[in-house]
Amino acid sequence: MEKSFGLLFFLKKSQNQNDDRYIYLKITVDGRSKELSTKRKWESTKWNANKGRANGNSESVKELNNFIDEFERNVYQAKRFLMESNKEITAQALKDVLTGNYEKKRMILEIFRHHNDQMKELEGIDYARGTIGRYEISFGHTKAFMKWMYGTDEDRDIRELDHEFISQYSFWLKTVRKCNHNSTVKYLANFKKIVLICVKNRWLPADPFSNFKMTKKTVERTALSDLELRRLELKKFETERLETVRDIFVFCCYTGLAYVDVQKLKRSDIRYGADKKLWLFVVRQKTSTPSRIPLLLPAQKILMKYRDNPKCSNTGMALPVLTNQCMNSYLKEIAGCCGIKSELTFHIARHTFATTVTLNNGVPIESVSKMLGHTDIKQTQHYAKMQDYKVSKDMLQLEENLLDKVNAEVDMEAQIEVPYLSSY
Repeated sequence: MEKSFGLLFFLKKSQNQNDDRYIYLKITVDGRSKELSTKRKWESTKWNANKGRANGNSESVKELNNFIDEFERNVYQAKRFLMESNKEITAQALKDVLTGNYEKKRMILEIFRHHNDQMKELEGIDYARGTIGRYEISFGHTKAFMKWMYGTDEDRDIRELDHEFISQYSFWLKTVRKCNHNSTVKYLANFKKIVLICVKNRWLPADPFSNFKMTKKTVERTALSDLELRRLELKKFETERLETVRDIFVFCCYTGLAYVDVQKLKRSDIRYGADKKLWLFVVRQKTSTPSRIPLLLPAQKILMKYRDNPKCSNTGMALPVLTNQCMNSYLKEIAGCCGIKSELTFHIARHTFATTVTLNNGVPIESVSKMLGHTDIKQTQHYAKMQDYKVSKDMLQLEENLLDKVNAEVDMEAQIEVPYLSSY
C-alpha cells in the first residue's frame, strides 16, 4: 500500500512563447512522480495553479474543468484496478493503466485466430482436417455474432466476455443461424475452449461459462433393420455409380467404418490376424485410436468385387470411394429405389454395424466398442439402440424361463402332496 498519494494538474511551458500551453497531470506516489499529458491546451493567464483548474465562469471554462474532473476520476479508477488486482501502486503503474500500456489487450477474435492457426500447423499430428474445419466454422460464427451484437466488425477485449455474452451467443445461434439445440451446444463448446485458454493464462479472472448450462439433448440414432439391409444388398441397379455407392455403404454396415476411414482404407490395411482370418487394421482419423475389425463374409465379397477396379489398382486403395457429398447424394437416390424411408447417410452404416449387425446378434458391447475404435464404452452405449425384434426375442426368452420356473415349482408341489393324500 502506498504511503503518500497526490495529483496536480499544471500547465507545461512550451518552446514557443504563445499563451496556450498543454495541461499535464503530475502523479506522485511515495515521493516518486510521473507526468501525463491530458492532450488539452489552455491559456496561462486564465489558469489557477493552486487549484489546478481554469479560472472563470464561461462555458469553455466549465467544459474544461469537467474534463479535468473526469480525468482525475479515471486516475482513482486506475488506482482501484491495481488494488483489486493485487498489483503494486506506483506512479508508473497508474500512468501505464491510464495510457493502456499496463497490460497488453487480449482480443477475442485474435486469440481464436491464433488457436486455429496452431491447429492447422498440427494437422495430421494432433488434429484431423474435419476438426480444424469445425473450428473454422465456429470462428466465422463468433465473428458474425459479434458484428450482430455490437454493430461493428471491430474485435473486442476478452474482458468483455461475461454470462450475457454467452447467453446472447446461444440465442443468436438458435435464431439467426437457425442451429438446432445440439449444434448450438457444439459451437459453444468450441468457443468455450478459447475462453478456457484465456482463463488458464489468467487473462480472464473467471469463466463466463461457469453458470451456463450446455447439456445436449438425447437424439434417437437411426439404423437399418435386418430386412432393410438385406433388401439393399439384393437390389439390382441399372447404373454402375449407384451400385458402387451401395456396395461401399454395405461394406461400412459390416465393418463399422466411418466415411473418412473407408475413404482412406488401403489394401495394405487388410491383413491376416492371429486367427488366420482377414482383419482390417486401421487407425480412426477422428480419434487417432487403433481399430481392429474381423472381416465378415459380405465385406470380403465386396473387396473381391473391386480387386481389379482401375482406380483401386492404381492407388492401392481398397474401394473406389467418391466425395462425401456425392456419396450421400447418391444414397438418397438408393434409399428411394429400395423403399427405405429413413434418410440414408454414411453414419447410418456405422449405426447399423453397431446395432443390427453386432449388438442385436449377441456380440458383447465391449467387443463392439473396440471395433468401432471408441476410447470410452460410454460412446458405444449411444449406438446401442436395440431393435424391437431383439427386445421381443429377449422377452420371449424371459417368458420361457419364467414358465419353466413355474412348471418346476408345480412338479415339486405334486411330489410333496402325493404322500400326504395317500394317508386318507
